[in-house]
Amino acid sequence: MPMRQMKESSEQHLVIKTHLQNSMNPVQKTPKTAQNGKGPPSHEPQNAKPHSQTSPSSKNRGRRRGRGGRKSDQSDVFMRPSSRPCTVADKPVLAHQAGPLVTDIPHGCVENGGNMCEMEMGFPSSSKSLTFAPRPGYGQLGTKCIVKANHFFTELPEKDLNQYDVTITPEVSSRTVNRAIMNELVKLYKESDLGMRLPAYDGRKSLYTAGELPFAWKEFKIKLVDEEDGINGPKREREYKVVIKFVARANLHHLGQFLAGKRADAPQEALQILDIVLRELSTRRYCPVGRSFFSPDIRAPQRLGEGLESWCGFYQSIRPTQMGLSLNIDMSSAAFIEALPVIEFVGQLLGKDVLSRPLSDSDRVKIKKALRGVKVEVTHRGNVRRKYRVSGLTSQPTRELVFPVDDNSTMKSVVEYFQEMYGFTIQHAHLPCLQVGNQKKANYLPMEACKIVEGQRYTKRLNERQITALLKVTCQRPRDQENDILQTVQHNAYDQDPYAKEFGIKISEKLASVEARILPAPWLKYHETGKEKDCLPQVGQWNMMNKKMINGMTVSRWACINFSRSVQENVARGFCNELAQMCQVSGMEFNPEPVIPIYMARPDQVEKALKHVYHASMNKLKGKELELLLAILPDNNGSLYGDLKRICETDLGLISQCCLTKHVFKISKQYLANVSLKINVKMGGRNTVLLDAISCRIPLVSDIPTIIFGADVTHPENGEDSSPSIAAVVASQDWPEVTKYAGLVCAQAHRQELIQDLYKTWHDPVRGTVSGGMIRDLLVSFRKATGQKPLRIIFYRDGVSEGQFYQVLLYELDAIRKACASLEPNYQPPVTFIVVQKRHHTRLFANNHRDRNSTDRSGNILPGTVVDSKICHPTEFDFYLCSHAGIQGTSRPAHYHVLWDENNFTADGIQSLTNNLCYTYARCTRSVSVGKPVLPS
Repeated sequence: MPMRQMKESSEQHLVIKTHLQNSMNPVQKTPKTAQNGKGPPSHEPQNAKPHSQTSPSSKNRGRRRGRGGRKSDQSDVFMRPSSRPCTVADKPVLAHQAGPLVTDIPHGCVENGGNMCEMEMGFPSSSKSLTFAPRPGYGQLGTKCIVKANHFFTELPEKDLNQYDVTITPEVSSRTVNRAIMNELVKLYKESDLGMRLPAYDGRKSLYTAGELPFAWKEFKIKLVDEEDGINGPKREREYKVVIKFVARANLHHLGQFLAGKRADAPQEALQILDIVLRELSTRRYCPVGRSFFSPDIRAPQRLGEGLESWCGFYQSIRPTQMGLSLNIDMSSAAFIEALPVIEFVGQLLGKDVLSRPLSDSDRVKIKKALRGVKVEVTHRGNVRRKYRVSGLTSQPTRELVFPVDDNSTMKSVVEYFQEMYGFTIQHAHLPCLQVGNQKKANYLPMEACKIVEGQRYTKRLNERQITALLKVTCQRPRDQENDILQTVQHNAYDQDPYAKEFGIKISEKLASVEARILPAPWLKYHETGKEKDCLPQVGQWNMMNKKMINGMTVSRWACINFSRSVQENVARGFCNELAQMCQVSGMEFNPEPVIPIYMARPDQVEKALKHVYHASMNKLKGKELELLLAILPDNNGSLYGDLKRICETDLGLISQCCLTKHVFKISKQYLANVSLKINVKMGGRNTVLLDAISCRIPLVSDIPTIIFGADVTHPENGEDSSPSIAAVVASQDWPEVTKYAGLVCAQAHRQELIQDLYKTWHDPVRGTVSGGMIRDLLVSFRKATGQKPLRIIFYRDGVSEGQFYQVLLYELDAIRKACASLEPNYQPPVTFIVVQKRHHTRLFANNHRDRNSTDRSGNILPGTVVDSKICHPTEFDFYLCSHAGIQGTSRPAHYHVLWDENNFTADGIQSLTNNLCYTYARCTRSVSVGKPVLPS
């Protein structure tokens, strides 16, 4: 849920907050969202850290953002009963339902200024009494079918698994060197000291065996030729001392009970051992990256441009499932640095001939960034291919470089040294040298004497062309991907794997056959004045033909700015007229005439142009506000889109809609209809609602006021070490329809996954302890919008890995409860906490690819396909749901894991609710891959 997505999908409301370590800047824009919260009483924060902060007074920027409701003034929020449909008049009143939700909320929590100091962040005490929600049963709704999953049944070994600690002296940081040492040890001592055992090694501190070694402790001496020794000396033979010491025996009985559903806690150590064993052979054969293995031999690499190429590979992980142990195999691709001569790499990187002209300063910076940390091997010494890691680039050309050759500071040029020492004549002395090894001691290598070592993954940011090229490689039709997975399993020949044999592991070569169900699509409600008042999507799609938005908004005052040189004024005017007509046909009231004539502007003068249009419009309107700005952008617009959005959102308080040049020239009704949907939502309208929501037929949502949250954290890209992570939280604002969402965005500490601003308190010199935070704000906003206080919370949390489940649940559930308790004593609405995972490697395939009734047009499984058995967790409450129709490539089902459930959802209840939410995305007439609160990136 990145920032851009939030701005355009969370309807009217957006607050951007920052909280970086010791500072918090209150927002400048004040949207309709207020501050509210709910939850059971909670203990005082532990390990609270005081922070001093000063907050400037906020500016009233976002005038249109508050459309449909006044700004939050938190001192007068007394809760009154409301006359809304679907109230709980016929239902028993909960003990905590009566009374005000907020009796007195101090100013300054988010939107108002004032001195804020001593902010406290509460960290709950860890308690292992917290256990994840057990599976309440299996779903029954939907049409039953069979699908295949890329999980391969793995027979549990009967042997004892033993763990040994490995200590290598002198200490080695490289896993590759560690593995080379242990390979040599096994080769020398397998038949003697190791008692014929073939151990598996993790590359660091642990060695695993099937059965005990003949000793509990033993020391070995291993000699190894150092391939990456210093720059000037010959290769040296290094001696290492290796101590192997028994640590523990893994309990396979425990693992068997867990797989049978008789124990709730997974024996992670046993699973880890089995995973390492099955990775041992592939680690030797291929280039390991994370849990994947890559090789140029699996499929021919494809060039991505600028010295990069794509390598194909496979992902492998052993997983506990209901069918027992399962080996999850999936295809994967990654960008690698092409093993080119360095000069050729630099030429591709810069896109020009570097042999005949000198490099500019910007060229040097680009080369230095690209090559820093990259391994190169020398090519000027015949068969001696010593390897070095690049640490930098010289600022001088090679012909000007000199260095001391002895302790008397006798200087010699690099050109002379290579000629005298190696008989190597440097041809391109105008180029800089690579600096390798220690930065303190100058070690220079001419570019022409170096080649990039094969098998180095590129971890920096790819440009758009490279991303497009990589996606072409990874985008496979389902049938092709299934065949490649099967071929990978056959090629890996696990039945011949000496490590699998040693440990008694047997792996099936057939995809798992799994029972699935196809959930029905929900009926959607449109406006009564349209020819079609409701609609049943077909295969995850529908259209706006003969339909009108259920709440169409009015746009009377708008302007258009054209940043595209190729779009003439008459073309832009024609496009705006077509768009206005489509908005009217779709149910909006849209003035066909702009406030001022369409304004032509240069992309490099975005701020000046926006402010000109804004002020010219305001002068013409004489006090009335401009409601909408249309912007025509070039197709390749670089930072223009981001700059425009930033200025409109944070400075001018303008709602904007951007359109690319290609759509202006080739106007399609489908495109115009989608843009009209976006505009209506941004203006505060609703395009459609679930018919069951209006009819009060959604279990555990329609019965009492329910708020649905979605939360995610977006982290900086690899290599970006200082930028903050961005936390985003949205919450439904229109119960019982659960269609409109308010959103809050906060910056927080770099790569911090826990959302820090869910709830916080700080000390104000005048008012004492003040409570705030994203949950609290959104709960108050819900009450203001609906007149009801939320009596149930459903919290969808995106982007959490399995290793973080416990920590995130403990911290964020605690924050939810504190936020609630801060609003009203004993206010404890029950919470359901669901983690949504998109970055996993389970894929589902049709049982018969030729059966057109079981696939969509792309050959993928049908939207609504849900799986909660066999490949799911042995005891916990999880399921896979493919809610969308495929377009290209193989669909990725979302994995939902219910970690906490105080609302006692049935399997059918949470699965159908989640599927239905995927049909309420306001920006298009398709179901999406995850529920609306956690929209895809």
